[in-house]
Amino acid sequence: MSRSPGVPTPDELETRIGELRAAVRRAMATGDRREARDLRAELRRAESAWDDAVLGERRPAPGPAIGEERGLLPVRDQVHQALTLLGAPAAPKLIGSVYSAFFPGEIPGSRLTSLRRDEERSFRTAPYARPYYLCAALTADLLAPARGLLTVSTWPLEQRIVGPLSPRTDFLTAAVRPAEHAGRGRPSPDVQRLLWRFASNIPGAVTDTVGTADPARLAEAAQAELDVHREPDRRHREAAAARARKRLDDAERLFGSRLRAVRASGRRPAINGETDP
Repeated sequence: MSRSPGVPTPDELETRIGELRAAVRRAMATGDRREARDLRAELRRAESAWDDAVLGERRPAPGPAIGEERGLLPVRDQVHQALTLLGAPAAPKLIGSVYSAFFPGEIPGSRLTSLRRDEERSFRTAPYARPYYLCAALTADLLAPARGLLTVSTWPLEQRIVGPLSPRTDFLTAAVRPAEHAGRGRPSPDVQRLLWRFASNIPGAVTDTVGTADPARLAEAAQAELDVHREPDRRHREAAAARARKRLDDAERLFGSRLRAVRASGRRPAINGETDP
């Protein structure tokens, strides 16, 4: 999908959103309410632009609830949209659940089985011929492909690596992003069910009504726990990413070291997609 010159990419918008959130917190900490209000307004504009970039142009109200319309896209585009919304390595089941809740159509589970292998074959045949590739998450210890976890090649290497704390931090990250998006509209029943599955595994996120989740409460609870784990997880990921940049070629940085994967198979179980709620 082509993008007009000068229009920020979703990754650029995500970086800007993170910067603005930090700036809002700093302004509130110093008591500068006027600055905080201005920054929040800019943050809302950036979030709206991210919605348009990832989910398409918004429809005027009244309209269908978020996640109600259905349509068709190539499978790799569907997976890319779901992963972009999640912002973390994810297992096929979670990817399918997120896509069917927030986007038009569904992802056939059978098509995901060979998707990563097809992407690797395409990259090795014609490197960087596509704007992005759907690739494997890499284990922090062996830099081997983490079984059952997909990522996007345009993400920073650190984001595509999973260490000891990453399953939990990725689960929490994956909870925050859909909850924040759902909080900007009227969540469909599919979205509510997805949010409930996240909330039931996060302390303080569950409301009094079983089967439903308040998006704001879910995002706040997930973010609070994420703040506890993020720094040690970041250190693990950065150390592993530094090793990967020294030891792996371009293809291995995306799809993992085959030799290490073979050696690992007889010694330890692979990480199996704990982001799946």
